[in-house]
Amino acid sequence: MKICGVELKGGEAIISLLSYEGETFNVPACRQISFTLSAASNTATINEFHFAFHKLMQDYHVDEIAIIERPQKGKQAGSATSFKMEAAIEITDLPVTILSPVAIKEQLKRNPPQVEFDSLELKRVQKNAFEVAYVLHNHHIFGKAQAAE
Repeated sequence: MKICGVELKGGEAIISLLSYEGETFNVPACRQISFTLSAASNTATINEFHFAFHKLMQDYHVDEIAIIERPQKGKQAGSATSFKMEAAIEITDLPVTILSPVAIKEQLKRNPPQVEFDSLELKRVQKNAFEVAYVLHNHHIFGKAQAAE
């Protein structure tokens, strides 16, 4: 099973692919680490983002998408652009799971990755996207992660 972890920050979707086969995790190479949405008020750019994101999911045979939840209110609230991006990602045939930062942190504490992040061939900016994909894999394997309500 291959999962795409997504962290939405402002007008950017940072991604990391993670597969689990034969009791082994693998970080496949990917041609893109992020998508940027510059003009969120323009329907054409949202459609372009949607097409490009889902074309990548199709090309890499992704089975599921995991997104880090963002608060809707308060100081740490996600931007309107990030919520538009989330909606564009969710309109798919693939299952999409939104995980809270608290659930991610708890699962990582319970079952941390058995490899140092720096040894993976990922950029530092992809760490949170990698972690949400790892936590969703653990949820499927062990059934202990909690999705956002």
